[in-house]
Amino acid sequence: MNSTHPFAPALPNQRGRGRALTLTPAIAIFVGWLTYLHEPGAAYGWMSLMPSALVLLVALVTHRTLEALIVGALAGLFMLQPDNYIGELADISLNVMMDETIAWLILVVGLMGGFIGMLEKAGCTLSFSHFMQRLVKSRRQSLLWTSVLGMLIFIDDYLNALAISSSMKRLTDRFNVSREKLAYIVDSTAAPVCILVPVSTWAVYFAELLETNGATEGNGMWLYIQSIPYMLYGWVALALVLLVATGLVPDFGPMKAAEQRARAGQPIPDDAPDEPLEDDSAPRGNPWLGLFNFLAPMAVLIGASAYYDIDLLMGTIVATLFTLALFLIQRLSTFDALMDSIMDGFRTMMLPLAIVAAGFVLRDINEQLGMTEFMIDTLTPYLSVALLPAIVFVSMAVVVFATGSSWGVFVISIPIVIPIAQHMDASMPLVVGALLSASSFGSHACFFSDSSVLSSQGSGCLPMQHGLTQIPYAVLGAIVATGLFLILGFTLA
Repeated sequence: MNSTHPFAPALPNQRGRGRALTLTPAIAIFVGWLTYLHEPGAAYGWMSLMPSALVLLVALVTHRTLEALIVGALAGLFMLQPDNYIGELADISLNVMMDETIAWLILVVGLMGGFIGMLEKAGCTLSFSHFMQRLVKSRRQSLLWTSVLGMLIFIDDYLNALAISSSMKRLTDRFNVSREKLAYIVDSTAAPVCILVPVSTWAVYFAELLETNGATEGNGMWLYIQSIPYMLYGWVALALVLLVATGLVPDFGPMKAAEQRARAGQPIPDDAPDEPLEDDSAPRGNPWLGLFNFLAPMAVLIGASAYYDIDLLMGTIVATLFTLALFLIQRLSTFDALMDSIMDGFRTMMLPLAIVAAGFVLRDINEQLGMTEFMIDTLTPYLSVALLPAIVFVSMAVVVFATGSSWGVFVISIPIVIPIAQHMDASMPLVVGALLSASSFGSHACFFSDSSVLSSQGSGCLPMQHGLTQIPYAVLGAIVATGLFLILGFTLA
């Protein structure tokens, strides 16, 4: 099928275009020139921004996410180690794959893919879709229900991104909602919602990080709770997605083109990694039992994750075992077929996992180049008590967007930002709110962040298709949040 809108990616099997062929030697010459300019042992300064800038450039030119990340990472690595390029590439790749976070991510995302695969194999997602059709009678209602369900699944953004998209896309397809808009709504109720609820993986992680770095003399979770009213990007993104779902904010930018295509009868974009879902007239077997078989595993997943101290890996293992036993007892499928669906679920997650792993490689390279320190050092002379929250939000939002690491960046930045805020006697909840807002924006807006990649995967579109249609809304939310941080900064100073 030929591309029917200007934001469709290059065809997967298409041979190289002139732009890509021209870009490759141009990047090689540019990176070689930067490497020649840099004096050994000196700080990289503004050059540290180049790998991330190349990622954005290549992604916009080729509309390919994984390839853009690889180009940026290879370019940054050449700047670091031109004499031992292959050896350093092997070392950093091995270190990333041995990273505990990556191992956790592979297990969680893979098992989540298998878990959802079992639900689809047994017809449970179809039962849930037919149940929702009893409640949803219009296009607007389908978008609003997707938003509401996204807000209710607040334990973890991964769970939100995969569970809501897979369970609602059949319904939104019925009302000719583009998969890009589904991905936007799912992504907007993932990280932005998770930071606003103190019972989430985000809250547990950042509360511990704040307490470890001396942001408070008391409990880190209490400071986190105090900061929730000031996590302005989360509140703005949540309000914006509801306005978009109700139609009060019209479609604009690339989203408008995607919605026009969907209204014409093609909700799935060209070259997306998904096929039109079968329009079955009714679920197999008892529809109410099918609904129970969908809701019970979801409840076990959420409950087990909460029981094991908000650990999604533990929750996913328990839910997978529970679902396997439940379906075998009811003879909904054979053991072999269910295991095949788990393996198929793992396979469908290979691309998003590869993208996230490549993002981790880029993050490590940016750390060695000193990108975060350069951003903070550059902006420190302009700091004042009133401007601190807005500057922290904008600078950290840029860093997280460029690296795709909504958690890793703050291991570096919090030990720097918190002492500055304490020295200036700034409002700590406001500064922490700015930091968490920046983390949420980066996870939401970056087209290769784990949350965005999983939202696009679950919704059935490519990361760049999701990223291009979502970025205008994310930027609009960031502009509003920056203005509010400026107002609060001058008000509370």
